[in-house]
Amino acid sequence: MQMRIAGTINDSIVDGPGFRFTVFTQGCPHHCPGCHNPKTHDFEGGKLADTQEIIEKFRKNELLDGITLSGGEPLCQSEACRVLARAAHESGLNVWCYTGYTFEELMEGFEAHPEWAALLQEVDVLVDGRFILAQRTLEARFRGSKNQRLIDVPASLAQGRAVVMEK
Repeated sequence: MQMRIAGTINDSIVDGPGFRFTVFTQGCPHHCPGCHNPKTHDFEGGKLADTQEIIEKFRKNELLDGITLSGGEPLCQSEACRVLARAAHESGLNVWCYTGYTFEELMEGFEAHPEWAALLQEVDVLVDGRFILAQRTLEARFRGSKNQRLIDVPASLAQGRAVVMEK
C-alpha cells in the first residue's frame, strides 16, 4: 500500500518513550500557527512510500521500543497508518500517534470515518489536540502545547471517554 510521507526517523527519542521509529505523514488540514513541521501541511508534498518497505525498515532495528505516527496528520492516511501500527504490534513494538484532533472529535467521527476507529484499535497512546502557540510549553513531556493530552487509547475505547495518562 502506498502512502505519502514527509520522511522517517530511525531512532527518535523525542516522539515517545525509548527509541522510536517515527513516520511523518504528509498532509494536514489543521495548519496550526507555529507548527514545528509546516512542510508537512501540503497534501501533494513529500514523497510516496510503500508501507511494506517502511515495515521492513523498522523491523531491522532491534533497538526500537516502538513506532510513532506523526505528521502532518496521520488520521488523513488512517488505513496506511493502521497497516504500520498492526505490523509494529506484531513485532512487539508499542504505537504512539500524534493528531490535531481531540479524542472526542475522533469518537464523534467514527460513523463517518470508520477508518479512524480501525486505526485507533492499533494505537497504544494518542497525543491529541491541535498545537496552540499561546499554550506552547517545553515542560509537558512529548507535547508542544499545554492543551495536548497523552491518551491511553485501549482504556479510552473501552470506557468510551478519554483516559488521560498524565497532565
